[in-house]
Amino acid sequence: MTPDRFIAELSEISLPSTFNPYVECCPIYDRADAAKRRRANLRKFLKGALAARAETIWIARDLGYRGGRRTGVPLTDEVHLGAMGDMFDGMSLSRATRGPVVAERTAAIVWQVIRAVRRPLFLWNVFPFHPFERDDPMSNRCHSRAERLATKHILVGLLEMLDPKRIVAIGRDAQAALAELDIAATAVRHPSYGGQSEFIAGLADIYGLQSRQLKAA
Repeated sequence: MTPDRFIAELSEISLPSTFNPYVECCPIYDRADAAKRRRANLRKFLKGALAARAETIWIARDLGYRGGRRTGVPLTDEVHLGAMGDMFDGMSLSRATRGPVVAERTAAIVWQVIRAVRRPLFLWNVFPFHPFERDDPMSNRCHSRAERLATKHILVGLLEMLDPKRIVAIGRDAQAALAELDIAATAVRHPSYGGQSEFIAGLADIYGLQSRQLKAA
């Protein structure tokens, strides 16, 4: 599996009540070439992780409408697109949307910790797209088991390509989904809904840091 082949396989998938940011374009917020920009962002991220020999992947549940749906990068909102350069030697990612920059709280906490960890890593989701409630594209819902199984080959291909030494499951849903797929992972609390302190403490333990170091980043 290569980054280009991986992205091509992502782009071939279409599911109901699901936004595939690598091939679809939002008529309200996206630029005309939004899908192309998101594919380019992901391609750079993958190649950067491979070149840096990133040993760890953080895997959450699915893309959110304020984050990865817009950027093409999991757990990353538009505010933190530039932060990718700090992890991978000045890598530059581009916005795919029009209008004001949109922030996502989960992404802010995730990147706060990444800055403190100071090690290259990769970010992904068990389900690689943005699932939404029917007739409400700007909503978030948990993907279904059927959707997860329909995209299982994407996750398997990614892990074969990056061959990580450690997988961190962010949140109970991600942990359960990975376990169902027989993928071993170290679990930490998801930072949303009051879980920020436990999320930070869990990653501090994994990386041998003090929680205050991650909070101060």
